[in-house]
Amino acid sequence: MTRLANKVAIVTGAASGFGEGIAKRFAEEGAKVVVADLNVKGAERVAGEIGKAAVPVQVDVSQRSEVERMVALAMDTFGRVDTMVNNAGYTHRNGDMLKVEEETFDLITAVNMKAIYYSTLAVAPIMEAQGGGSIITTASTAGLRPRPGLTWYNASKGWAITATKSMAVELAPKNIRVNALCPVAGETGMLAQFMGEDTPELRAKFRASIPLGRLSTPLDIANAALWLASDEAAFITGVALEVDGGRCI
Repeated sequence: MTRLANKVAIVTGAASGFGEGIAKRFAEEGAKVVVADLNVKGAERVAGEIGKAAVPVQVDVSQRSEVERMVALAMDTFGRVDTMVNNAGYTHRNGDMLKVEEETFDLITAVNMKAIYYSTLAVAPIMEAQGGGSIITTASTAGLRPRPGLTWYNASKGWAITATKSMAVELAPKNIRVNALCPVAGETGMLAQFMGEDTPELRAKFRASIPLGRLSTPLDIANAALWLASDEAAFITGVALEVDGGRCI
């Protein structure tokens, strides 16, 4: 299990859900991992379960100084950064777009969009000096096939996908690959907000829209991220990979 041997990854939003799955899967394949999250107790739990190959850090990805501190910790602890996983995300509750408060809108754009800018400013020079690297952003099927009720969240994920493609072209001469994951709704802390509420009836409705008949899991997303981070995907850049059981067809 050494597909990421000698590699160092930073994973934001890693205290739960997709981020936790990615951090643990990367460690299983030999990576050293910075487990970053606003929820420091959750980050400490995940890092503790991983063991010596992980270090936890509390970070608010909407703040440039904190993102820079996170990257500095990775360098001080492990000496390099091979993969930056922008997984932290935020959404408004499913409902009327005209009723989303400006404060919520601002937080969505800060976490889902501006954080990518901050992390890229911090890690791209490091990756260039190392001879290359990989940036992976957790976007969403909502950025590819938007539906009513999550308009501002959808827009932020569409932005992330476009940024991914443009970054991929611009950073390619530096051997930095940039890709995005587009999960369908899954078992994460934001599921109830995506659906508006969490009921067996709504879950059934969501599952019915997915050809393979189930929601995504952290392992689904982690395995896709693992491939994108590995040398097996050395010629893959600018991709918005649908991990969605056929939802976007």
